[in-house]
Amino acid sequence: MRARSLASLLPAVSRPVFRKQSAAAVQVMTDWPDIVGPHLAALTVPRRLSGGTLTVACSGPVAMELQHLAPTVIARINTTCGQGVVSRLKMVQDLTVRPRPPQRPRPAAPPPPVQIDDMPDGPLKDALARLGGWMGTRRNPGSR
Repeated sequence: MRARSLASLLPAVSRPVFRKQSAAAVQVMTDWPDIVGPHLAALTVPRRLSGGTLTVACSGPVAMELQHLAPTVIARINTTCGQGVVSRLKMVQDLTVRPRPPQRPRPAAPPPPVQIDDMPDGPLKDALARLGGWMGTRRNPGSR
């Protein structure tokens, strides 16, 4: 065995993968929310890219909205993934694609304040007790 560069091994490894799906198709699938925005990404799913046609699954009236936005979406895909990657969109109805509500972080309930015994009562003691409660909820990255 002799040492070989990684660049010489890559074509043999990547060829079978890219036969199934091109690098541009993978990039379209993974970057879909960034390409079309959160609104359309929640309502659509890119299914397949073949011969310049991107098949997009959607349900209900979203197909009509996507049809009107097709030139813009195609331009954004080609800007992101390379010129000529997508030349047309094909919409397919898929009832399993349902609108997903945007994920919003839940507001955390304030933790109970810590007890500070050796300090006179006042606004400073109250503020430090509340801060101590919040500090107790943080994980210490150095310990497990």
